[in-house]
Amino acid sequence: MILVLTEPTDPHADHMEQKLRQRGADFVRFDPAQFPSNAEVSLSYTVNGQLRSRLSLGNEHVDLNDLDSVWYRRPGTSVPHEEITDKLTRDYVVEECRKFMHDTWNSIDSLWLPGPESVIRRAELKASQLKVAASVGFELPPTLFTNSPDDFLDFYRKHNGNIVSKLPSSSLYKYIAKDFSRYTQVVSRRDVAYARSVRLSPVIFQAYVPKRVELRITVVGGEVFAAEIHSQHSNHTRHDWRRYDHFQTPYFPHELPGHVQQLCVELVEQLGLCYGAIDMVLTPDDRYVFLEINPNGQYLWIEMMTGLPISDAICELLISGKRARQSARQPLHTYAG
Repeated sequence: MILVLTEPTDPHADHMEQKLRQRGADFVRFDPAQFPSNAEVSLSYTVNGQLRSRLSLGNEHVDLNDLDSVWYRRPGTSVPHEEITDKLTRDYVVEECRKFMHDTWNSIDSLWLPGPESVIRRAELKASQLKVAASVGFELPPTLFTNSPDDFLDFYRKHNGNIVSKLPSSSLYKYIAKDFSRYTQVVSRRDVAYARSVRLSPVIFQAYVPKRVELRITVVGGEVFAAEIHSQHSNHTRHDWRRYDHFQTPYFPHELPGHVQQLCVELVEQLGLCYGAIDMVLTPDDRYVFLEINPNGQYLWIEMMTGLPISDAICELLISGKRARQSARQPLHTYAG
């Protein structure tokens, strides 16, 4: 049995449901936002420590002990029952439910894709993932995490003003409209005039990396799917391909050198994951420079652009479930079309 944790409007999960049905796989889709108002969860221990856990969705009951795999896609936040009207009480229920669900998921002994929630949250930390990436052998751009105006100015001068700024995390999107995005920005001379504002909140600064193409590398278990994004074909995407200019930006499968493939798999494994979406730059002088990894990054768009069979690999990994988690490392596979 496969458990898919995600919100109701998730094209990735919709697409995966079709593939799981085609393969005759048993699965159930659950949004934790349904808990506790429209779902029940029970955990119990016997005197000798045997765990029993169950998820009930109306007339459907799922024995969580029998799960082979869990896809932690885009789970929602618990919504208290409408009978609870007091804001303080509702806030308490949300927090209590969040911790209870986290505790529940941690008790499940199965394959987690991309990994258990606690592992995902740790892997999202930008400074930490750079440390791991360097330890496995990736080249990194010179990077500064700071709220010090003086350190920012020193970094700016050291790299002759050729630097970019990034957000340290995705926290901003919890507090603003969903259609807003803060992309990687080139630091201008005008920005330097406001250097003192850096002390108000931490910022990431990186030396600008010249680009031949940008790479989106999706790792699924031991399989590596690399795509090249020709972001330099459009001024709109020159500094950040996420600005998307699909009509001007070519996307193609990319043949990664064997040692880079191996580094990608090792990075994902070292972070405790079995899936990761890695962003890299291929420079004009043929250097592969690591930028970051999104442990739960979107992949369907790049699959549609390039034909890389990422969904099939995810489907097979979910079906293999505990066997995949318990087995030794699988042989390395790469796809470039």
